[in-house]
Amino acid sequence: MRFEMIPEERRTSVLGVSSLSQVIPSSMDIQTILAHLPHRYPFLLVDCILEFEPGERIVGLKNVSIDEPFFVGHFPGRPVMPGVLVVEAMAQVAAVLVSILPDMDGHLIHLVGVDHMRFRRPVVPGDQLIISVGSVRGKGRFGKAKVTATVGGTCAAEGVLTYGLVSVDADDDL
Repeated sequence: MRFEMIPEERRTSVLGVSSLSQVIPSSMDIQTILAHLPHRYPFLLVDCILEFEPGERIVGLKNVSIDEPFFVGHFPGRPVMPGVLVVEAMAQVAAVLVSILPDMDGHLIHLVGVDHMRFRRPVVPGDQLIISVGSVRGKGRFGKAKVTATVGGTCAAEGVLTYGLVSVDADDDL
């Protein structure tokens, strides 16, 4: 799956307003991400949102640094970002997209399934992981999102994530 920049005229037509940036920004900094995700260091794995089309798709960035705490014990001498953390980064970018959908206030987005995930290349310190999420479909309390993570234009991982919505007031589990 490959995304390109969204032309301004297409962005403005999504909500039918003269400037989408007046309603929802087409990119997000870390402070905006922190407002949409409950994750914090060392589990926040998204540095910024590069592109955003409400309800349709999102592109996020994770700068992979040698200072990441998991590199201490994951293949010392030849550090590799654990695949499960690549999936978590993908899930967090998808959660940002879902969190801005209507009626999401009062809900947490949980990763409940991973399907057809394939790891195509290792992610190592110094890489910039570009995470693209598209084809978000929801039905009731559950939904699916097609995700792709690339490094330098080469696919590092791709698959389908299933998410579940949990009311922050609810005591019941998914």
